[in-house]
Amino acid sequence: MQSVDDLLRKNLEAFGERDAEKRRTAISTIWESDGVFIDPDGLHIGPEAIDNAIEHLLLKFADFVFSELGVPDSHNGIGRLAWGFGPAGKKPTVTGLDVIVSKAGKIEALYTFLDPARR
Repeated sequence: MQSVDDLLRKNLEAFGERDAEKRRTAISTIWESDGVFIDPDGLHIGPEAIDNAIEHLLLKFADFVFSELGVPDSHNGIGRLAWGFGPAGKKPTVTGLDVIVSKAGKIEALYTFLDPARR
């Protein structure tokens, strides 16, 4: 079973994966089939909707990459991870926080918050 810390990191990797087939495989291994992703752009339910949201983001920001800002913090099936998103090798343009709720080693829900100063 995957730990919450592992899920947080693998999810951030999936959000940065530009190869659609690899991204969909990653999503299927870390997300529940009815997983819910909520961010400022809306509610995305299930692997296909989550993949579509990621694809839209990556197309919009073609030269951006995700990076961990700090280490995961988790307990009792819930965890958080601060991240940055911006051009490779430069200071992140956007920063935020992912909070996940896991169930049986997979992500049941992901809540993404953007830092107000970076929106």
